[in-house]
Amino acid sequence: MIPYRKTTLANGLTVIVNRDRSSRLAAVNMLYRVGARNENPARTGFAHLFEHLMFRGTKAVPNFDLPVQMASGDNNAFTNNDYTDFYITLPVDNIETALWLESDRIEGLDITPQKLETEKKVVIEEFRQRYLNQPYGDQMLLLRALAYKVHPYRWAAIGLTPDHIAEATLADVEAFYRAHYRPSNAILSMSADLEEERMLELAEKWFGALPDRSCTAVPVPQEPPQTARRREVVVRDVPATAVTVAYRMGGRTSPDFFVADLVSDLLSGGDSSRLYVRLVKERKLLSSVNAYVTGDLDPGLFVFTGQLLPGVAPEQVEEAFRAEIDALRRTAASDYEMQKVKNKFEANTLFGELNVMNKAMNLGFYELLGDLDLVNCEVDRYRAVSPEAIADFCSRVLLPERSSTLIYQAR
Repeated sequence: MIPYRKTTLANGLTVIVNRDRSSRLAAVNMLYRVGARNENPARTGFAHLFEHLMFRGTKAVPNFDLPVQMASGDNNAFTNNDYTDFYITLPVDNIETALWLESDRIEGLDITPQKLETEKKVVIEEFRQRYLNQPYGDQMLLLRALAYKVHPYRWAAIGLTPDHIAEATLADVEAFYRAHYRPSNAILSMSADLEEERMLELAEKWFGALPDRSCTAVPVPQEPPQTARRREVVVRDVPATAVTVAYRMGGRTSPDFFVADLVSDLLSGGDSSRLYVRLVKERKLLSSVNAYVTGDLDPGLFVFTGQLLPGVAPEQVEEAFRAEIDALRRTAASDYEMQKVKNKFEANTLFGELNVMNKAMNLGFYELLGDLDLVNCEVDRYRAVSPEAIADFCSRVLLPERSSTLIYQAR
């Protein structure tokens, strides 16, 4: 349970605070509602580029990391398709250092041509090393492009191509900053051993006077229903052929999400899971196997993936995945299986709430979802999932005509 208070400042900044009496650390989390889904298809990778640029200093603070280190703190950030998140942990007595730094870089970022060129090179090299020159590196890039034809989820947070970053101008980048890095597009969440009223006062002190920037919201194009199966085969210099099958499913707040998440754990949650026991240990089709949900804000993907053992044809694995779906659809999962995966989720939730940073980060994330109360009742949603709901999900969602299959063929 994470008790919290929430307010919205006059400039539109959402502020959520939690008093954590168990830690002498404070966590300050700044979430911006901008990810790859908010990018121009001709200018992708900008949200990830800004994850880097936001640490390059402002006119008032040329070196962002130095004040954090002097306050005995730590900081980092990440970007995905739906949002960008910056977080700082430091002793509670130094919490104002974090608030000062975050408020400063909302409007004071110092983007010079030299800094931009430096970070462009870093991001382009990351693209090459992680996605283009790494075995299986472009697997998810190809899968996204296969499963989505209209929605921005068709590219990853790194972007469609490094050329988009290479060609980015200072004007392009400044326009992206003005559009997305503003108080009304951000969520500030804090967890610390301070009175909630005091944290709200500090938020007002450091952020209340910041002006907001008006911006015309660009609607995100929604993916039309998929009515026919898709299949693509690529040949790569990799040690083993991989088969990945993705099914379009509901978004993160859809009732189907909680069912799908449990289904993925039933299928691949450890060495006793169905896929591992049947396809790896017993039938010896795969050396490794996984099933997971992407958990995107908009309709995401339920994914099966596995690496084939020598002599196994991709069609055998596709049929095996289909057989496991049919088994869940026809025969109810046992009480033992259901209890095991539900207990796992509840334990992970409870252990996660022991960490002050997780509390601040979760408050920001669930506010982004538009259902902040879900942070304290999501366990109940999982507990309510029945074997009948699982069978229904498999019958409605995991259908051949909704599938996108990528065969990543070894040479």
